[in-house]
Amino acid sequence: MTIRVDINAKDALSELVALIEAGEEVVLLTRDGETVAIARQPEAPFKPIERIPGLFAHLGPMDDPDVFFHPDPEFIELAESRDEDDFYRPQKPEE
Repeated sequence: MTIRVDINAKDALSELVALIEAGEEVVLLTRDGETVAIARQPEAPFKPIERIPGLFAHLGPMDDPDVFFHPDPEFIELAESRDEDDFYRPQKPEE
């Protein structure tokens, strides 16, 4: 729906704000029939999940509390792997 508001009117700003608060999308500026600016109500802000200390305490202590400080085994395997060209070429049979 296209809404037109006369900006020279005294209550133009309050009318625009009321329309936007009602959830309407208001085209503010156009150039040669193409929309340049639209005003709409902002989306609800992101609300992070509340963190609760000890939430997983019922699962017991961690087996290795330093688990996040160890290198990732997949990265170690990739670092020690063959040249990437070997992945694409068939391997030569050993003699």
